[in-house]
Amino acid sequence: MKTEHSRRIPATALFVFIGAEPCTTWLDEQIAVDHNGYVLTGPDVPADAVTDLRQGTPRRPYLLETSRLGVFAAGDVRSGSIKRVASAVGEGAMAIRFVHEHLRLRQG
Repeated sequence: MKTEHSRRIPATALFVFIGAEPCTTWLDEQIAVDHNGYVLTGPDVPADAVTDLRQGTPRRPYLLETSRLGVFAAGDVRSGSIKRVASAVGEGAMAIRFVHEHLRLRQG
C-alpha cells in the first residue's frame, strides 16, 4: 500500500526486488495468467486456453510460450519464474530458440 509515510532504515546491503506484483492487466484476457496475474507458459498453460492466430489444431506451447502460440514470456512476469535478473536474461535467450522453432513450423 502506498502512503506518504517514509522512514530511514540502516542497512549494510540492499536487495531490490521488483516484479513482486505483475503488471499484466493490459493483456485483457488474451494471454492466460495464474490467480496472481503472472503469465502462464509451457506446460502450465491449460490445454483449453491454447490459441493460435492460424486455423487448425493448436500444438502445446513450448517451454516459455504463452497460451497464444507465437507469444513468449520471460522473466518476472512469468508464473513460476525465479525473479532474478540473470534468470530473466537466460529465459529471454532461450525464448529466441523457441521463436525460431515456431517460425519454422509456420512456414511448413
